[in-house]
Amino acid sequence: MVESKPPRRLNVHQALGGGSVADVVLWKKWYGGVVVLISASTLWFLFERAGYNLLSFVANVLFLLVVILFFWAKSASLLNRPLPPIPDLEISEESIVKAADAMQMLINSALSIAHDIAIGRNLKLFIKVAIGLWVISYIGSLINFLTLVYIGVLLSLSVPVVYDKFQDHIDEKLCVIHRILQTQYRKIDENLLKKIPLPLNKEKKIQ
Repeated sequence: MVESKPPRRLNVHQALGGGSVADVVLWKKWYGGVVVLISASTLWFLFERAGYNLLSFVANVLFLLVVILFFWAKSASLLNRPLPPIPDLEISEESIVKAADAMQMLINSALSIAHDIAIGRNLKLFIKVAIGLWVISYIGSLINFLTLVYIGVLLSLSVPVVYDKFQDHIDEKLCVIHRILQTQYRKIDENLLKKIPLPLNKEKKIQ
């Protein structure tokens, strides 16, 4: 008999895009991870604990940047020094197209779910969406959006590294959890959802 091959390990670096972002998230460029962590922690402390206002913070930072660049340029012209190395600040058309395509996919996905619930009367999908929205609402009542974003940054800098290092053990535990959830879902589906009568959609007449 042919022995079953072990499951192939996922290349986390390639799954994250394989670029600079993946290097930072996986701490291959540790200085990038340190900068992101310190920046996120500083901003969270300023806005959440120190009570700093986001609009005033952005305005003060931009004001300070403009003052520095202005006096740098003035002193450079007087002392015959090079001007501030400011790159051309513009957004490429390719970036706009990619962002528009990603936004279109998200909107179409949301509209498809709404269509299945409202027109298709998909009870299972409705329950999943309702539970998901309730969980989001419950989490939002416990912590504010800024803290949630900060927790997301911390998780993005820790979870991929841990998964990349202990992928085999984590996949094994996740498979067990997935089987348990599937079993419980089938029980709920057979004992509750399938017993709820659903009106049939009327077929449209073809003219």
